[in-house]
Amino acid sequence: MFGQFVEKKESMQTNNKMAVAPVGKLIWQMSIPPLISMFLQYSYNLIDSAFVARLSENALTAVSLSFPITTLMNATSIWIGVGANVLIAGYLGQRKQNEANTTVTHGLLLAFGIGALLNLLSLLIMKPYFRAFTNNEEIYQLSLAYMSVCSFMQIPNMVHIAIQKMIQATGNMIAPMWFQIAGVVVNFVFDPLLIFGIGVFPAMGIRGAAVATVAGYLLSMILAFALLLGKKQKVRIKIKEFHIQKWMIARIFALGLPSFIMNALSSFMVTFVNLFLVAYSDTAIAFFGAYFKVQQLIVMTVNGLIQGCLPIMRFNYGAGNRDRLHSAFRYGTALVSGMMILGTLTVNFFPAQLLKLFTASKAMRSFGISAMRIMAASYLFCGLSTMISTYFQATEKVCSSIAIQLCRQLLFLVPALWCLDKLFQLNGIWLAFPVAETATMLIALIIMAWYRHNNIL
Repeated sequence: MFGQFVEKKESMQTNNKMAVAPVGKLIWQMSIPPLISMFLQYSYNLIDSAFVARLSENALTAVSLSFPITTLMNATSIWIGVGANVLIAGYLGQRKQNEANTTVTHGLLLAFGIGALLNLLSLLIMKPYFRAFTNNEEIYQLSLAYMSVCSFMQIPNMVHIAIQKMIQATGNMIAPMWFQIAGVVVNFVFDPLLIFGIGVFPAMGIRGAAVATVAGYLLSMILAFALLLGKKQKVRIKIKEFHIQKWMIARIFALGLPSFIMNALSSFMVTFVNLFLVAYSDTAIAFFGAYFKVQQLIVMTVNGLIQGCLPIMRFNYGAGNRDRLHSAFRYGTALVSGMMILGTLTVNFFPAQLLKLFTASKAMRSFGISAMRIMAASYLFCGLSTMISTYFQATEKVCSSIAIQLCRQLLFLVPALWCLDKLFQLNGIWLAFPVAETATMLIALIIMAWYRHNNIL
């Protein structure tokens, strides 16, 4: 009897907080660390472009043209990381520790293997890719100089993001924040030193920005590995009796696919937009690259909040606790929508100041201020649809989650770009973003209503 009492007490003490903590408090605890780390990461991306813009507008254009490639590489990292995260959180909710540890090993193997493959592919495609977007020889050479170094970020990027998501699946959001912040700090410090050649450092120009980026990711990977190998982690690398299970790899790919599509579509979207903008000017491409860094800072900071909601919803779905699952969705949706409204107001009140960060020319400011205000209206609608997509991802309705992401950045956006460009020229390109987001939100609400009508949710 006493032994059973002690065992029960210990079980209560070690019970995962995602099963017992108040949902509102838990979301804040789980969300603040990734929110901070995402804010710092994308603040660095914005400031990195601001430093590069001080070299020249052509240098900013080169980074803007490189952005779809680096975004696609980062999206693949998130694919594997989130897939492992969702699978691990589900196993922990079902108290299947061995399966959770096996997922860790599979995730790391995928991160190393796919990272090496993408590194090679980016080196192979960059010359024809950049030639397709510019005839300006200086922009072309600057793009090659930047991307030839950035390609080597992929292995450390994939590994550190995979470990970050694995640890977050256990409910530990603090530790991953610190190793990501460490990488951001390295980026932040070495960016101006290597770009402009301060002190003993050589002036490397745009290549220096890429070197600082790779160095930051490398440090994050080393610290992430050290953390994962620590004794206090709730999941571990399984080596003894480990063998590759194809079905588990397939599950990681499937569960992480919506997150990959959400992030990869950003890459394709920027590519499509650049195809329209190239008909106007290199300045328009440079502007959109600068604006997109501002948008990413807002949207990906909010995504940090969503990262905190996803494992909570997934854990309680795996544990069969539908009340906590729905409560996490409602609370998270309110917070995400509020943050998106704040982002819209910020861009609308301070567009000139934001453009000033990028040393915007008079030509860029002439259309950029109104363009930023038009595109920022899209934030008002994307918060709700993103949370609905995340809810579907957590509850294994992967096709519905993917459909929402496809609508946002492909199925609605591309036709809107084509039609509105014909009608309103350059302003039509900016207007396409709130139009596509509004339509996507309506589709997401219809899908959610259909599930509820059929008692599936």
